[in-house]
Amino acid sequence: MFDIKLIRENPQLVRDGLKKKNVVIALEEILENDKKRKELLLKVEELRAKQNAANDEIAQLIRDKKDAREKIASMKIIASQINEIDPQVKELDEKNNKLLLYVPNLPHSSVPVGSPECNRIERVWGSPKKFSFKAKDHVEIAESLDIIDFKRATKLTGSHFILFKKEGALLERALLNFMLDLHTREHGYKEMAPPVLVNRDSMTGTGQLPKMEEDMYRLKEEDLFLIPTAEVPVTNIHRDEILNEEDLPLYYTAYTPCFRREAGSYGKDTKGLVRVHQFDKVELVKFVHPKNSYDELEKLVANAEKVFQLLQLPYRVVTLASGDLSFAAAKCYDIEVYAPGMEKWLETSSCSNFEDFQARRANIRFKGKETKKATFIHTLNGSGVALARTVVAILENYQNEKGEVIIPKVLRSYMGGLEIIAKK
Repeated sequence: MFDIKLIRENPQLVRDGLKKKNVVIALEEILENDKKRKELLLKVEELRAKQNAANDEIAQLIRDKKDAREKIASMKIIASQINEIDPQVKELDEKNNKLLLYVPNLPHSSVPVGSPECNRIERVWGSPKKFSFKAKDHVEIAESLDIIDFKRATKLTGSHFILFKKEGALLERALLNFMLDLHTREHGYKEMAPPVLVNRDSMTGTGQLPKMEEDMYRLKEEDLFLIPTAEVPVTNIHRDEILNEEDLPLYYTAYTPCFRREAGSYGKDTKGLVRVHQFDKVELVKFVHPKNSYDELEKLVANAEKVFQLLQLPYRVVTLASGDLSFAAAKCYDIEVYAPGMEKWLETSSCSNFEDFQARRANIRFKGKETKKATFIHTLNGSGVALARTVVAILENYQNEKGEVIIPKVLRSYMGGLEIIAKK
């Protein structure tokens, strides 16, 4: 839930932040509801003061053995007035709570202002690979080697689903195990294996609902959602909890399949593995002290970058401009890997700092060692990394003139020593 105190005390700051994200929100309606609510609460306080005074007078009349009926009648009128106001306050609370769920996080001051064209390239690792032959794209490579079956996947489910097979399935599994080992053994993350179905509260806590419900797969009878990312269940592990400051930071990693309808992306990047409705991903989630969250964001990005460095895939790190930020993010770095067959940079990881935005919605706090005060925590998450597009990059960067794919050295032990995927 967006902090109404910030809207109340600095509405212009909020308006400016929303403008940077190209979002229009009825702040005036929120402020008006808040004003009416405060007026009603003030009236209730005045009535309760009268009620308390009347109670004292009634008690005194009874002690003096005097007639208290008139005073009791007047107190009943006061009680009736309070009972009339309480539902009005509740109604205003409900209205504002619904409106506040649609207010996005504000961009951090370091974020470039503007549309996606204003995204800023921070650094590039490696160089786009050049071949002495015409590079094939991943679809042609995969079908030629018979390691991904797009047609049968469509038969099984529909378009934009994947059927990995043989060495393709082995490559997928090898990547998952490699990344989980890397993040748990070298980067200090604790591995989790969460459910892939979550309830409405979990989706609301991380910011997917209510705004993006049309992009989610939902089981209507149970009102459960297939997760779009492991960020949702892993972040909600600590929903409605108060953590201890001395236990921070907490680092979690999880592999899950991810499901996205991509309802607003019809016609975009429809080829092969680039935009699919189900894909595997290793997620990185952090719960950190607010004063450290931007340092933790840089470490998070470095953890995701390490995957591509070990795979020896050229990539670049991009700071997203304000108009390209997600609903919940205050700042986000995208890591884009180069696919020479497609001649494109493909986003394969997004690393975001949500500050206390998700924590407010999910009610995740920590108690200070000295202050003993419960304060909202900062949450971060990043892909460590997403597999469909990483597979694209491996197939296209490691192809040879024969149409074979050389296995990256770091994956060979995970693939039983296999060094090359060749035509059978």
